[in-house]
Amino acid sequence: MITRKSKREIDMMHEAGKLLARCHKEIAQRIKPGVTTKEIDDFVESFLAEHGATPEQKGYNGYEYATCASINDEICHGFPRDEKLVKGDVVTIDMVVNLNGGLADSAWTYVVGESDEKTDKLLEVTKTSLYKGIEQAMPGNRIGDIGHAIQQYAEAEGLAVVRDFTGHGIGPTIHEEPQIPHYGLAGKGPRLKEGMVITIEPMLNEGAWQSTMDDNNWTARTIDGSRSAQFEHTIVISKDGPIILTDQDNIEE
Repeated sequence: MITRKSKREIDMMHEAGKLLARCHKEIAQRIKPGVTTKEIDDFVESFLAEHGATPEQKGYNGYEYATCASINDEICHGFPRDEKLVKGDVVTIDMVVNLNGGLADSAWTYVVGESDEKTDKLLEVTKTSLYKGIEQAMPGNRIGDIGHAIQQYAEAEGLAVVRDFTGHGIGPTIHEEPQIPHYGLAGKGPRLKEGMVITIEPMLNEGAWQSTMDDNNWTARTIDGSRSAQFEHTIVISKDGPIILTDQDNIEE
């Protein structure tokens, strides 16, 4: 069932989103060669605890960590580990924050050390595709409008859209209806209504879009070893346009 949130619920989720955005800005300062994703995970858990929040995905279906940390050809749900990051790695940190019962979800892909032209393109196109999708998150539009905008842009730029994982409704639990595919046909799917809260989280690959699952039954990676990137925001459908609850650009330091 698709639910619409009250102003109180949205305000609570917005506070969680602000904290999550602050956490990502802290992570950006810590991602560098020699750091491990387990160290990043430990930092996130401590940061959230210091601010009265908890990592919602820890314990979700038995998941053991505060974050997902996906490196290079890992599309999503990579486990934090003690392997040191090296220059040129791309790493996606994905987390769900629970602050006083309000949830927010955001993933961000970082370059380790100096970037290069190919890596810049992967991240820039993936991030831009997120905002292309957000532009369609308006009352009266349909879910297919979001996926269509992302797919049209990403494929024109030579990247492939992962189809095995989607955005979703969120609050009061992590994954709720509706699913938000990042591909599809404009004008198709459920209609977006004021008060819905969803995630838009395109994952784009440099090679084929298909994924394969690791033996841990969590981590998905590209079938051809190509790199993958992901950017995700939690969005409120509003009569005044989409509201990004996890926006990193307008938060107090």
